[in-house]
Amino acid sequence: MQVDEEAVGAVLNRLRRAQGQLAGVIAMIEAGRDCKDVVTQLAAVSRALDRAGFKIVASGMRQCMAAADEEAAPMSEAELEKLFLALA
Repeated sequence: MQVDEEAVGAVLNRLRRAQGQLAGVIAMIEAGRDCKDVVTQLAAVSRALDRAGFKIVASGMRQCMAAADEEAAPMSEAELEKLFLALA
């Protein structure tokens, strides 16, 4: 299965956000910024990556559920993502 077209944009946005935030973390470390600031920014990178990963998982799960039972309405990607984020 592939990331469906509806999810691709959100996944790419989240990965690009993480990429920019990671560049910021590197710059902060190189500049000798305070450890607390670096950790805070690194946590933001982690959240962006987690959200991208959950979006990918939700996309796959949605496809699986839709294929398994086409008569019933499958859970939406937003509902699945919310469930996965609740586990984090």
